[in-house]
Amino acid sequence: MENNSRFDSPTNISLANNDLVFSLIEYKAISVFLVLLICGVGIIGNIMVVLVVFTTRDMRTPTNCYLVSLAVADLMVLVAAGLPNVSDSLAGTWIYGHAGCLGITYFQYLGINASSCSITAFTVERYIAICHPMRAQTVCTVSRAKRIITAVWIFTSIYCMLWFFLVDIQVNKNQQVECGYKVSRNLYLPIYLTDFAIFYVIPLFVATVLYALIGRILFLSPIPQHPESTTERWREKSSKEKNGSQTEGNKGSNRPRPKGALSSRKQVTKMLAVVVILFALLWMPYRTLVLVNSFMGNPYLDPWFLLFCRVCVYANSAINPVIYNLMSQKFRTAFKKLCKCGQEDTQRRSMYLTTTSYSMVRDGATAGAEKKDKPAPQKPTALPKQTSNARTEGELYYSVV
Repeated sequence: MENNSRFDSPTNISLANNDLVFSLIEYKAISVFLVLLICGVGIIGNIMVVLVVFTTRDMRTPTNCYLVSLAVADLMVLVAAGLPNVSDSLAGTWIYGHAGCLGITYFQYLGINASSCSITAFTVERYIAICHPMRAQTVCTVSRAKRIITAVWIFTSIYCMLWFFLVDIQVNKNQQVECGYKVSRNLYLPIYLTDFAIFYVIPLFVATVLYALIGRILFLSPIPQHPESTTERWREKSSKEKNGSQTEGNKGSNRPRPKGALSSRKQVTKMLAVVVILFALLWMPYRTLVLVNSFMGNPYLDPWFLLFCRVCVYANSAINPVIYNLMSQKFRTAFKKLCKCGQEDTQRRSMYLTTTSYSMVRDGATAGAEKKDKPAPQKPTALPKQTSNARTEGELYYSVV
């Protein structure tokens, strides 16, 4: 087995066998700090994406369903790839055993491949929704999105089972346990090239073609009308024929809707296009490195460049929630609402208690003022009975509050 093949993995293979690098305190400090920072931000952000879509009814759209799938896949990458890399760097040896080596490798590649498929899925969904709006009514639905997401995860789960037979723990010459490939680079090369084509080249090619078509529709030609706007125009035309005239107010009320829909579509498309671009850029260093090293007799294994490649991979899984917050008003509002949920509950309780106590004091003061300002009866009339009735009504109102 060639030891250099162990560095083809972006995550679970550490630099423990490089004594010179491992002895550098600055390398360990920088790598652990960067990985923990990126993984921490990414885990919190992706969890918020999942919670926002599940707890907010308005956010349950087909596109957001795919974004939830992408968030779960990114969480899997950060937890199964980034965190074990930190412990491996600090301990200098693999501490998760044989089962951990198999499981962590499986889940990290499952997250990587599922994220790529999720990006392809929401790209196709955006293309249908914008370029074929009539077909989108039956194709771009939440139920269909859930079925597609289920199929994506079943396919990637079965595909990634191959890694159970490709990795194993080993003991190097320094008596340090490592999790690495148990096959030579020659046998791994076809597997990697297949993985590279299915989960990187093809998704980017599909995304490039579809976003070019989407851009032509959104920015270079008028957008197709919605069925709702078409129906309104037919109703408007029929009423015009019946009445013979039409007010300016009705014209103005129908015009902003297509503009608002067009602006919203452009904003969502820009956000998803940025997600695809960042996916291509941040995965390019690692993909290029492994592709080049697969055909070289002496692979390029500079430790700092390897760290850069890994940080880019982790950053790709952590940056998507930040993009949603910056480019989507709905996500930004939902994130703020989720963060202030606990504060709002506390404020509501305190406001309720304050309002209740204020009502009780006010009612008591009002009843006392009525007693004090009430003139004494000069003649024996029916006024005492009315006063007693007023007191009784006041007491009943007070008891109800």
